[in-house]
Amino acid sequence: MSDAQKERNWFIVQTYSGQENSVKVNLERRIESMQMEDKIFQVVIPEQIKREKKADGTTKEKVEKVYPGYVFIEMIVTDDSWFVVRNTPGVTGFLGSSGGGTKPVPLPPEEINPILKRVGLLETPKLDVEVGQKVRVTAGPFMNQLGVVENVDHERSVVTVLVEMFGRETPAQLTFDEIDTNV
Repeated sequence: MSDAQKERNWFIVQTYSGQENSVKVNLERRIESMQMEDKIFQVVIPEQIKREKKADGTTKEKVEKVYPGYVFIEMIVTDDSWFVVRNTPGVTGFLGSSGGGTKPVPLPPEEINPILKRVGLLETPKLDVEVGQKVRVTAGPFMNQLGVVENVDHERSVVTVLVEMFGRETPAQLTFDEIDTNV
């Protein structure tokens, strides 16, 4: 097994629709009884609260699964941890595994992070920056250049900074941790 597969990653497990909660409970019991806490860390069913207006004008809140039929698991894939998850009642397979004994493919951070933010498992970094403010770029091809913030997207933790290149202002999209506001 490669070192990349021994890292902590997020995976998606397919279940029968409507069985997500029982799969989560079964999986958490198996993790504990088979002492897999050091390999399988979190079992998450992404949910959101949906507000519905009833006929009498009142509002009713309803918890709704964001991805019906799927359970998200943070784990290190080893033969044992993979066996525990794969053989949990209600689990039909890993998303991204072609079956036949092939190990599952982890979700890349750019796919899982927005989901984790949405369900409150990942904090969105806050940055106190305003449009028109001067900043210094701390990473990438524009490193150490000064620029002016053109746009701030707090949802995606991204800023658009105008940096000078060949005598022209060029927009560069940077993450919050790629700029320094102490200029």
